Amino acid sequence: MILSVSRRTDIPNYYSEWFINRIKEGFLYVRNPVNAHQISRINLSPDVVDCIVFWTKNPAKMIEQLDCLKEYTYYFQFTLTGYGKDMEPNIPDKRKELIAVFQDLSRKTGKEKVIWRYDPILLSKKYTIEYHLKAFEEIACSLADYTEKAVISFVDLYAKTQRNTMGLEIKEMTQDDRMILAENIVKIASKNNLTVETCAEEIDLQSIGIQHGSCIDKKRIERLLGCKIIGEKDKNQRKTCGCLESVEVGAYDTCLNGCKYCYANVSDKKVKENVKLYDVNSPLLCGRIGPDDRITERKVKSLRDPQICLDALIQC
Repeated sequence: MILSVSRRTDIPNYYSEWFINRIKEGFLYVRNPVNAHQISRINLSPDVVDCIVFWTKNPAKMIEQLDCLKEYTYYFQFTLTGYGKDMEPNIPDKRKELIAVFQDLSRKTGKEKVIWRYDPILLSKKYTIEYHLKAFEEIACSLADYTEKAVISFVDLYAKTQRNTMGLEIKEMTQDDRMILAENIVKIASKNNLTVETCAEEIDLQSIGIQHGSCIDKKRIERLLGCKIIGEKDKNQRKTCGCLESVEVGAYDTCLNGCKYCYANVSDKKVKENVKLYDVNSPLLCGRIGPDDRITERKVKSLRDPQICLDALIQC
């Protein structure tokens, strides 16, 4: 099983203590976002958790607790963009804080375990193509020795995204805009020995050296494990998503980053209501078990191929 922590919220930033408590107790609960009364109990034993994939904009609190994950294989998707407080209101200053946090995480885990995300890219009167290229280059130079890869994507203007970005003068991005950005980004990345991949993008950029990527990356996980794994593409994600199947442990409407482009929060009001329910000792993230809730054990298993793992071990 691959554990996704989390596409729905920033667990390393706001709920790291909760997650570490769940690791120590060996299980957690996840509420089904489609059927609110259906709750799954997820076994967190290292025997079945092949890899943990973290998504975050600030893992500083998690860094202090990495020793608690020593029995697990994991890596981080760390988002660092050039946006200011108008777009990412609760994110610390990149130059003053977050670049140093990224570097610290990389030193402690190894650069193969920290993926830099510069996404989503959106254009406005303030955030022009020139602005993004300058920001990308500055960050790339700072992270060149601390990661191997940069992941980019272009914003999807969902209804909630359009609503949350009202007044920020977001413009529709053309195909030419995407190509200009991509061509220049790959040049900057190359100078800093970084590869570039896209996340869930239809646009084909392979001709300029940008591959379609996978956030939950089968090849990377196999590399970290030293073992082949058997798994399918995640059917619960978008058609353009190349991620391996995983078990998601987060909850929507619980992220306090406040990013205007976020698709995981309906509103700040809803987030505040849910956060009031946060209990660091609860098996459930930001919620309580109600009388109509039904808890069932989710069937999970390791995806490791035992024969290939044995062969790799013998060769070593």
